[in-house]
Amino acid sequence: MASGRVEMPSPGFNQYLVHRSIYSEPTFQEENEKKERVRKTIQDRLKNNCSCTSRKAYLIVKKFFPILDWLPKYRWKEWFISDLISGVSTGLVSTLQGLAFALLASVPVGYGLYSSFFPVLTYFFLGTSKHISVGPFPVVSLMVGSVVLSMAPDEKFTILANTTGLNKTVIDTVARDAARIMVSGTLSFLIGIIQLALGVFQIGFIVRYLADPLVGGFTTAAAFQVFVSQFKTVLNVPTKNYNGILSIIYTIIDIFSNIAKTNIADLIAGLLTLLVCTVVKEINDRYKHILRVPIPIEIIVTIIATGISYGANLEQKYNAGIVKSIPSGFIPPMKPDVSMFSAIGSSAFSIGIVAYAVAVSVGKVYATKYNYAIDGNQEFIAFGISNLFCGAFSCFCATTALSRTAVQESTGGKTQIAGIISAGIVLIAIVALGRLLEPLQKSVLAAIVIANLKGMFWQVFDVPRLWRQNKWDSVIWVFTCIASILLGLDLGLLAGLVFGLLTVVLRVQFPSCLSLGNVSGTDIYKNIKEYKNLVEPEGIKIVRFTSGIFYGNVDGLKNSIKSIVGFDAVKVFNKRSKALRKIQKLIKKGQLKATKNGIISNSGTDNEGFEPDDEIEDLEEADNPEIQTKEVEIQVDWNSELPVKVSVPKVSIHSIIFDFGQIHFLDVVAVRSLKVIFREFQRIDVEPYIAACEDQVLKKMESCLFFDESIKKDTFFMTVHDAVLYIQNVKTFQDGHDTLLEKISLMQESKEFPEYTTIDPTENELDAQEGALRSLAH
Repeated sequence: MASGRVEMPSPGFNQYLVHRSIYSEPTFQEENEKKERVRKTIQDRLKNNCSCTSRKAYLIVKKFFPILDWLPKYRWKEWFISDLISGVSTGLVSTLQGLAFALLASVPVGYGLYSSFFPVLTYFFLGTSKHISVGPFPVVSLMVGSVVLSMAPDEKFTILANTTGLNKTVIDTVARDAARIMVSGTLSFLIGIIQLALGVFQIGFIVRYLADPLVGGFTTAAAFQVFVSQFKTVLNVPTKNYNGILSIIYTIIDIFSNIAKTNIADLIAGLLTLLVCTVVKEINDRYKHILRVPIPIEIIVTIIATGISYGANLEQKYNAGIVKSIPSGFIPPMKPDVSMFSAIGSSAFSIGIVAYAVAVSVGKVYATKYNYAIDGNQEFIAFGISNLFCGAFSCFCATTALSRTAVQESTGGKTQIAGIISAGIVLIAIVALGRLLEPLQKSVLAAIVIANLKGMFWQVFDVPRLWRQNKWDSVIWVFTCIASILLGLDLGLLAGLVFGLLTVVLRVQFPSCLSLGNVSGTDIYKNIKEYKNLVEPEGIKIVRFTSGIFYGNVDGLKNSIKSIVGFDAVKVFNKRSKALRKIQKLIKKGQLKATKNGIISNSGTDNEGFEPDDEIEDLEEADNPEIQTKEVEIQVDWNSELPVKVSVPKVSIHSIIFDFGQIHFLDVVAVRSLKVIFREFQRIDVEPYIAACEDQVLKKMESCLFFDESIKKDTFFMTVHDAVLYIQNVKTFQDGHDTLLEKISLMQESKEFPEYTTIDPTENELDAQEGALRSLAH
């Protein structure tokens, strides 16, 4: 019988030994020849892209019409029954949701049926998702409704009517509804043009900027907007239609100021519908592993509510708001009003992007679950043509609904055939059964809409999780949600998108800068603040900057380097220059000289000639041409005791290594700033090195003239460990006898004193804006 004990491998089993030379960038390039890259000319590219063969033409057609790929592979015996059951179930839900979401779009409810039918026809041929149910979505419908109300408000259609001898202002509902249908159809047509253009030009990547936290905050805010708009329908209170900034606040105020006018029959019907739908949906979710087909509670409630409304004559007795009129059959195609394009262009773009993002995000969930791929650009084309088609038949914008798609998938839908069958069920409602729903109360439809918002409201519980995982994502979620509630959905989405991009800029502008230490006995280097028992190589600082370097964060890099090394290279150089000038003065006056026994200072002199550190130098230095002469090539041990009263910062390192392993781009300002940083360290005898530099970054530095006589490629190494080993080898063989005594001796023997000029830090700062201004000036 096995004991269950797992034998662990011996310690040496997981160890490895690497034996190779130390690689600097030049030595690596010598031993490893690069491949010669042959770049295609524009002529070759045009010839390749514009040439046409029968196979290439077939592949293009097959890509544009995905049905040519999946339909021949369809397993009729295995899948059709499942698709049939799924299509019927989804079609019934689509019929009810089409009517309900038409209220959000502020168009007659019958046009919701058209919006649940026409887009499915085109998506069947052009779409790449096998499971999404194409049609209206509450968030998109509400965005369409805000545009419709702004373009065709009630106030534009008031007329004087003579009733019982009195002139009374009433709304011409026929003209208003016709105008709103034209606006929604034209808007759908323009959305289709925009989506089609984005798909043709392969701009599907644009939806990547709608991050999950942004979409979560936006859809939650939209759910709140939907709830408020449908809550007034449940109450059936008279309110004005508000649009724009703070419109939701004005609507809420209006609702509660007219709360006394609530229609009790509509309120009771709405609350009962909401209660029953919520409870049954919870049962469907909890027992979905048992129920093969979810209980179609929306259909059941609608049939019962329609029968009660018709039998009790609620409209006549209690003034209940009912659907009243659902057109039977189809209306002829309409020509969009092109003159509206300029007024609704920005809204069309935002609605089109949101509709596409919702559909693709839902489609990707099921594509991952069932192991197939979705083509983002083809989805843009599919929805673009669908919305063009919808616009011609007076529909509003098409996307997908989460709840409807869940029904289609959970009832066994396998392919787009389930979608086309659901469209057939909607067609039956349009042609034959639509008029039977005319007595249905609008409050029932509104309650069905509210009951479907649960999933979007529940997203608010993502905020604490996001805060624990990434505080920036949590802030984006909250900001987008609040902005979308207060500013409206279109402006709120734009504000959230801009804020999200701003957080990216801030995160790049203030990245972390780490000091690394070595894991003893290995070539591994980690952050010394996070791990114990790390060893910093003696006299060496290793700095890792975790971002690309550009004009916006280069100052942060400089400050981080100062913090890690513990000194400012410019100030250290200035202090040393000041000390050497004082030594020069003492040598000239004979008060200081070097002998074989050491440094001798004139014992008869009082050290009054030594100025404190913060005093101004004598003006005679600036006027004395003898001091400003050629530089003598010598070194000083600045950590030894100096024979003058001057404070010189101790520099405990002789080398600094910049780990470029996480730097993938540089701009011109960054390269020039790095060059200044290199020179500042070289002036104080600290040798800078760069390790793990990517080829494209090295190429950028070459093109920006980073290398010169003092900065060579020999200081670039393949890894941090290569650089450390090289430095340790060099320091081992160094002489180390250049002391201050030798320096002073050289000064005595030389008739020409070395030149040490104080550096003003501002002279070497390469500010991006100044550089740009200089370029413009030239």
